[in-house]
Amino acid sequence: QVQLVESGGGLVQAGGSLRVSCETSGRTFSAYTMGWFRRAPGKEREFVAAIGRSGNTLYATSVKGRFTISRDNAKNTVYLQMTSLKPEDTADYLCAATVWLGLPVDANQYVYWGQGTQVTVSS
Repeated sequence: QVQLVESGGGLVQAGGSLRVSCETSGRTFSAYTMGWFRRAPGKEREFVAAIGRSGNTLYATSVKGRFTISRDNAKNTVYLQMTSLKPEDTADYLCAATVWLGLPVDANQYVYWGQGTQVTVSS
């Protein structure tokens, strides 16, 4: 069993930056592909970014160039650095883990999920 705990969410003004973290416990962190998703009120869960075991990354078009996903295997933690934030980035941000090969964008391909951390961007 893998436990994921997100942190670092909060309130930020448009144009600002924020970094959210996801610490994992349980099995070997380095064996997992990690993903970030977000869920805004009244909307479907949306893929944000993923990072593979070798550090390869994939981003949603809406965040590419503004967000950076990274991982620290020594700390069992994955990060999402968010810059140039917009009000439409407001959502609950969830991290997820999978042993699926590649960089899945489909939430159904992730097995373990955190509870989420709220990010609110004011205009």
